[in-house]
Amino acid sequence: MTGTGEATASHPRPVRILHLEDSRVDHALVKFALQRSQLANEITLVDTLEDFRREVQSGQHDIVLADYHLPGFTGLDAWDVVCKLGIPVPFVILSGAIGETAAVDAMHRGVSDYLLKDSMHRLAHVVKRALEISDARKAKARADAELAESRQRLAELAEHLQTSIEQERADIAREIHDDIGGALAAIKLDLAWVGRRASDADMQRHVNTALDMVQHALGASQRIMMNLRPPILDQGLVAAVVWLAAGFERRTGLRVHVRRTAERIEVPRDVQLVAYRTAQEAMTNVAKHAAGATHVDIDLNDGEGVLTLEVSDNGPGMDSGALRKAKSFGLLGLRERAAKVGGWLDVSASPRGTSVILSVPLPSGDTLPPPMEHKEAHDQGDFV
Repeated sequence: MTGTGEATASHPRPVRILHLEDSRVDHALVKFALQRSQLANEITLVDTLEDFRREVQSGQHDIVLADYHLPGFTGLDAWDVVCKLGIPVPFVILSGAIGETAAVDAMHRGVSDYLLKDSMHRLAHVVKRALEISDARKAKARADAELAESRQRLAELAEHLQTSIEQERADIAREIHDDIGGALAAIKLDLAWVGRRASDADMQRHVNTALDMVQHALGASQRIMMNLRPPILDQGLVAAVVWLAAGFERRTGLRVHVRRTAERIEVPRDVQLVAYRTAQEAMTNVAKHAAGATHVDIDLNDGEGVLTLEVSDNGPGMDSGALRKAKSFGLLGLRERAAKVGGWLDVSASPRGTSVILSVPLPSGDTLPPPMEHKEAHDQGDFV
């Protein structure tokens, strides 16, 4: 191994070159060309495929210069060795005679470049260019890996946040039912007791007013609890979606039609929750954006091992820009939820309306959780 020239600004250390060549004369010409160009280098000569493989495996070389015609093999055979080892080293074919067809084939197979030996004055330029391209590819690969890692971490964070939010929803709903609901129910009973014993008309009027306020608070608490974590989810996805549709129809006046393949569709609980939240968000979007819509169709299908939920309206359709805007966190959240359970979400808009479609592959029947045989203590009935 010999070295020539001085280190350059772009390469503070000498370029480590692995030269595959069976002619000592040609090797000397390569060294001379590099010396004339003042490219600092350390060059190692090998002339057999076995020695070449050993040197490449060492990972100590920045670039390979390989003759095309060698005893018993070609430069492309050496390139195949590099590819099989998976070592991303720039590879330049340096040959005295290589046909155009062979050169094109080499470039198609991923070789960095090729140079005829009678153009040795361009060797340093070809080496520098191959190294620059290689450095750019490595930088892009690192950036892609960092981006993929960042996306993975964001997905994990989104999953953690969604899980935490659902847990907090359930905890708050339970506290509303057990604490606030229980306290309001007790106040209502006490007020009713006072009202039955009040002889003064003014006192009776105040008691009735208080009873009305307590009843209103009970209703508000019930609605909040149901929105946070509807206990009807324990009765299955179909029942939950039908209940959600009925409430939406009652609040908005829009006709909602729910089609389903069965009265009970068994899905894992995490998929059930994702489907329910998707239907909830889709109908919220209808109320916000589908001005002029008169009806909403909901389709629930578990055919061919895939749960499909489609919520569509007959409104004017969401603007395509609105679907892509940076602050569409509702749709982004739905996509993250779908990805969490191995599914995907499609949103399409046209002048005939907007459709939100959730698709989730289902596990085989023997891996599904057993149906819920009892409901939680805070059932969907009234507090009293």
